[in-house]
Amino acid sequence: MKKKVLTAAMTSLLALSMVLAGCSSSQPAQQQTNPGQAQQQTPPTEPAKNEPKQLIIGRGADTKSLDPIRETDGETFKVTENIYETLVSYEDTNTTVIPGLAESWEISEDGLTYTFKLRQGVKFHDGTDFNAEAVKFNFDRWMDKSNKYHNPEGFPYYTDMFGGYKGDPDHAIKEVKVVDSNTVQFILNRTQAPFLANLGMSPFAIASPKAIEGGKLGDEPVGTGPFKFAGWKRNDIITLEKNPDYWNKEYPKLDKVVFKVIPENTARLTALTSGEIDLMDGLNPDDADAVKENKDLQLILRPSMNVGYLAFNTEKKPFDNPKVRQAIGHAINKPEMVKAFYSGLGEPATNPMPPSLWGYNDQIKDRDYNLEEAKKLLAEAGFPNGFKVQFLAMPVPRPYIPDGKKMAEAIQQDLKKIGIEAEIATMEWATYLEKTRQGEYEMCLLGWTGDNGDPDNFLYTLLDKNTINGNNIPRYSNEEVHQLLLKAQSASDQKERETLYKKAQELIFNDAPLVPIAHSTPPIAAKAGVTGYQPHPKGSESVEKVDIQ
Repeated sequence: MKKKVLTAAMTSLLALSMVLAGCSSSQPAQQQTNPGQAQQQTPPTEPAKNEPKQLIIGRGADTKSLDPIRETDGETFKVTENIYETLVSYEDTNTTVIPGLAESWEISEDGLTYTFKLRQGVKFHDGTDFNAEAVKFNFDRWMDKSNKYHNPEGFPYYTDMFGGYKGDPDHAIKEVKVVDSNTVQFILNRTQAPFLANLGMSPFAIASPKAIEGGKLGDEPVGTGPFKFAGWKRNDIITLEKNPDYWNKEYPKLDKVVFKVIPENTARLTALTSGEIDLMDGLNPDDADAVKENKDLQLILRPSMNVGYLAFNTEKKPFDNPKVRQAIGHAINKPEMVKAFYSGLGEPATNPMPPSLWGYNDQIKDRDYNLEEAKKLLAEAGFPNGFKVQFLAMPVPRPYIPDGKKMAEAIQQDLKKIGIEAEIATMEWATYLEKTRQGEYEMCLLGWTGDNGDPDNFLYTLLDKNTINGNNIPRYSNEEVHQLLLKAQSASDQKERETLYKKAQELIFNDAPLVPIAHSTPPIAAKAGVTGYQPHPKGSESVEKVDIQ
């Protein structure tokens, strides 16, 4: 017996638009600062009907690869969400699951079989058909290490969300079956409560099998999305053009989207005010008021679903000792740090998941800023005089840590007070991500923006033993935590899952594999004429619904 789950028609994720450089708004927008909403404008004179519309988005770093399953960083997904699509999607401003490339689905009573009805008539950008065979082709590539198109280095996000690869003891997916050209079925090895939500995540976008076979997907992406890839000048710009054959004929409203790298936050804001770009993320929180006061600009706040943290490599001395990690937790002055770097758009963090998610354990009391307690714990760990350590600082602004270098310097000064000499180092962003993922560090700054609104996407993804070499940057392994998280994945009752996640947070807090620093509300700035832009809490979105006056 099956229970049928049918959602409302798909709400496509976002779209931005603007006329080509040189056109400007004659009437600015009224200021609006509610989270997730762009300001309302008094529309200026419409451009000529045949005048193409272009949006230039300024960002802090380049994309690593345009094959989304290979990556874990937001700079990749900002671009790929406009090129590719997933089987299911999320509502524009939250993580409620809605139809995507699948129009509807059924879930068996035992929770082990998911059957998806696919949209008909959808084409990839190369003219080939999107169908059930294409879905199976992509998932077989991801989950089977013997597949000729599998990445030799693996797919970190896949293992993090589905418990490993085919044949691994905790792997969730047993088989992907083609029922007919418009119907695909997933048979699971075990129930997985967040399975449906996982399918909507950016890395699990469906790519053209023909393009995958061509071996150049990371440089020449081919999806079904509202925009087609047009060009990439590394560390400078990525250009996308409107997909005239997009299945949703209402969108996109833009003819062209350009993603431009401007590493410094202040330089990016200057580019916005001068008209060089139309929208930017990575706005310094202390510049938010200036943007609000500028009649030609608008301030937009992204709903918070993130955490910025200090990670320890728990496989290396001295960080294999929990007392050393706990000591550093007492040595960092989080309230002052949040005050200095977030300008009212952040709050000190206690747990590695944000309080905006269900399952958050608000009974855990954070370690206070206490240098004497920190020194005592260091002495108990055998380091009464401290030690020296290399400390990696992020080279780019991220939503959860707006200025990694300056924050590292502040932490460096805090640690000096308890005898720890931290030598700050940094490197190019792609290298930074790879080294921290592979454990080639001692202590580093990083963070996480949630993908699907489920606690599993923080606790299991960031701190389960199965995600080492993936997103488990501290390389933390605790068997009791592992069993709690697996049980929470399999439980169908949300109250039961909540109890399990709260217990896991207690154990993680005691072990202190990382120091959660802050949860931020990331500010975004745009020209007053940009309309229809709704930033998603997961940190990236399609701009298909955006327009520019």
